Amino acid sequence: MKTRRMTMAQALIQFLKQQYVERDGHDHAFFAGMLGIFGHGNVAGIGQALQQNPDFPYILVRNEQSGVHMAAGFAKASNRLRTFACTSSIGPGATNMITGAALATINRLPVLLLPGDIFARRNVAPVLQQIESPTTQDTGVNDCFKPVSRYWDRIYRPEQLITALPEAMRVLTSPSDCGAVTLALPQDVQAEAYDYPEELFQKRVWLIRRGQPDRVSLERAVAAIRGAERPLIVAGGGVLMSEASVALSEFVTKTGIPVAETQAGKGSLNWDHAQEVGAIGATGTLAANRLANSADLVIGIGTRYSDFTSASMTAFQNPAVKFVNINTAEFDAYKVGAIPVVADARVALEQLDAALAGHAVSAKYAAEIVNLRAEWDVEVDRLFHLKNAGKPAQSEVIGAMWEAAGERDVLLSAAGSHPGDLHKLWRTRTPNGYHMEYGYSCMGYEIPGAMGAKLADPSREVYVFLGDGTYLMMPSELVTSVQEGIKIIIVLVDNHGFASIGSLSRSLGQGGFGTRYRARNEATKQLDGDVLTVDFAANARSLGAHALKAGTLDELKQALEQAKTLDRTTVIVVETDSSAGVPGYESWWDVAVAEVSELESVREARARYEEARKRERYFL
Repeated sequence: MKTRRMTMAQALIQFLKQQYVERDGHDHAFFAGMLGIFGHGNVAGIGQALQQNPDFPYILVRNEQSGVHMAAGFAKASNRLRTFACTSSIGPGATNMITGAALATINRLPVLLLPGDIFARRNVAPVLQQIESPTTQDTGVNDCFKPVSRYWDRIYRPEQLITALPEAMRVLTSPSDCGAVTLALPQDVQAEAYDYPEELFQKRVWLIRRGQPDRVSLERAVAAIRGAERPLIVAGGGVLMSEASVALSEFVTKTGIPVAETQAGKGSLNWDHAQEVGAIGATGTLAANRLANSADLVIGIGTRYSDFTSASMTAFQNPAVKFVNINTAEFDAYKVGAIPVVADARVALEQLDAALAGHAVSAKYAAEIVNLRAEWDVEVDRLFHLKNAGKPAQSEVIGAMWEAAGERDVLLSAAGSHPGDLHKLWRTRTPNGYHMEYGYSCMGYEIPGAMGAKLADPSREVYVFLGDGTYLMMPSELVTSVQEGIKIIIVLVDNHGFASIGSLSRSLGQGGFGTRYRARNEATKQLDGDVLTVDFAANARSLGAHALKAGTLDELKQALEQAKTLDRTTVIVVETDSSAGVPGYESWWDVAVAEVSELESVREARARYEEARKRERYFL
């Protein structure tokens, strides 16, 4: 057997360079490069290996967490067919990545994490930044990655890489099991040499399989659809990840079945498709929520039925409602007592299409869908053009962004009040044109995630919509975007605090306590003093970005047009009228209210909460 003597870190990079994926007869490199920050624990190992491999790009980020977010954004925009690896030093550099790991795993996005680790040989322990345990020497901060990773390993000997790497790739390329994969790399082992077999560094193509449904489950699904009078499809992220939008469009055009979308599934159909009824659940449209309320069959495609999708299990109120779930993950396919169709979304839709030839919903149901769609379009137009005097409403800002964006451009957000309004109002024109991280709804994802989305397809303009609260958590990646020439357009809403949680707090009877950016009031000892003023435009400009301010809706529209002509990342700061919100459209979200309280407003909120909970259901 031919061998090549290399350090463990050098062998790792050579392996990553030769990993390819194939789907539908097309193959391409899986890893686009490495993101990270060097420190003790990886600079002499992975850092040295990357230095001698300039064809495997290294991007220096400003925070290890945002590096993982950037990789996740890239993987999501690439339909999980590509990703980045992420490296960090030991200790705080490593644990900074844990939040990103959780985000990737919850959203089932493949990201490879390579945190530095303590010395495997132990004789110099404790090293700087090493946590010690009095009960074992075989633990460290990287063990914290275990619950947020789909696969975890620690490489104590250089030859262990030979068996660990294929397992890592198996998980990263799995349609059902992918998520964060963590390989903890002790710093001394990274630098150790070993005679690796040449075969390890040969090109390897991993097939992204399209799982076939079993015959019995498919037949049962077909029978359920034929017997339903008011079927409704809930399109989740699995539709987009399997690139099944065309198959979905053909299927529902023939059958007339309406399609509601989760946050991850929004864009499965174009907004103006005749069967598209918009967002479902706690952040849903009036059309989708009314159809969900009376549906006698719910066909979930690539969805995990999060509480926002199911409106905390209150969305589906028909006493006779049944479910069919199409999902690559058996775990999700069996949820809500469904007929489980464990299969690739595109394959299953194509087979359902063939099996249901000639079947369609009733004329009465079809007419109801048309009317609900028309009413919703009127409502969106109203919210886009409120003609607010002074500061624009948030819905008007969304309307201005939609009008400025091109057919293939991308809207990206993650946290705050924006996801709810965007889920309802954004009119998605093309698949992946709506990029929402809502599995973890992680504040700080937006800017690095947008850079990842831009790298996945530089031909698409990426518009980022975020609030001042989430901006302050991760503005440092503006420097990375300038350094790497990754242009994104950011619309930053300055509403002086956490508007979303402030609104939720008020609905719970707590008056927005602790959610506003105000100075401490010496009289009340609370944060209810003067409003803090932050010059976000000056901050963005100091980090290398262009910065514009918009005081009115017209100024915002002008700024959006100007931003498209500028040469690098641009931040547009706009204040909004917080009193002009978007309605809830007959939906609800379960957030527990204090059962006892000295505040009358909380007691009233508890009474409303107990009444609303009566609608929650078990589906067995």
